[in-house]
Amino acid sequence: MTTKFPSHINLPREARADLIELLNSCLATAIDLHWQVKQAHWNIRGRNFISRHELFDDVADHVRAHADKFAERAGALGGYAQGTIRLAAKNSELEEYDLSAVNGDDHIRVLVDRVARYASAVREGIQRTADLNDPVTEDLFTQVLGEVEQDLWFLESHLYGSATTGRQEASPPTIQEERPSLPNA
Repeated sequence: MTTKFPSHINLPREARADLIELLNSCLATAIDLHWQVKQAHWNIRGRNFISRHELFDDVADHVRAHADKFAERAGALGGYAQGTIRLAAKNSELEEYDLSAVNGDDHIRVLVDRVARYASAVREGIQRTADLNDPVTEDLFTQVLGEVEQDLWFLESHLYGSATTGRQEASPPTIQEERPSLPNA
């Protein structure tokens, strides 16, 4: 049972239980993501170190704040926030951090993957909360998604060159362009 406390929020008990389960799942994923971003923050080396080091800290701060919002909304609905490190590791939707990542581009790639998965979970939360007729939790997820997608954009922007080339700096294309042959005169 996920509802442990009384709540006078005008939602059916079953809907509140589903919402609390969803919020606890996102709480676990947010806690895990926060510490994975900090892993990158502590261990980044290489080109653009300081800008990436600071970006990672900003992203970690955002995700930590999301975790707090998820936990508090679960509590408001009469739930018990399940936010210990062990519970987060057990219930997170993320894979373990790639400990072979050392240079900046490797960390960025790992974080883009994790933040994109987190964004997907939050987006799914928007649909589920709409289905459960809870506009307050839906709005919470919508606000979180806006910040997550902006962080994702900031991270992805470190992987690509100019807008005109659209080429990824970290992994240049391996296929050689074919040159048109000149007609014989």
